[in-house]
Amino acid sequence: MIIQTNTDNHIDGNGSLKDHVSTVVTHKLGHWTDRITRVEVYLNDENGEKNGQRDHRCSMEVRPEGARPMAVTHFAPDLHQAIAGAAEKLANLVAAHFDKALPR
Repeated sequence: MIIQTNTDNHIDGNGSLKDHVSTVVTHKLGHWTDRITRVEVYLNDENGEKNGQRDHRCSMEVRPEGARPMAVTHFAPDLHQAIAGAAEKLANLVAAHFDKALPR
């Protein structure tokens, strides 16, 4: 599973941020890593230097093998909360997808 992190010009996409994203995504999707080819993560600061309850956005797109890409978005006051929220939503979406795909 490849994890690619993209940031806007208000966020420093340094190595530690990418490592954090990779750790969170791998932890949440670890059960399905052999069935996922790629996860694209997009981090945005919606208000620049201003703060707010929905200031940071994290969108994640997952590409399961043999299926169409699926995406989620989560807004939060800080990046870490946005990443955690999006990863949780993505894990729920992937679980529902693979549970539906399994023969019963």
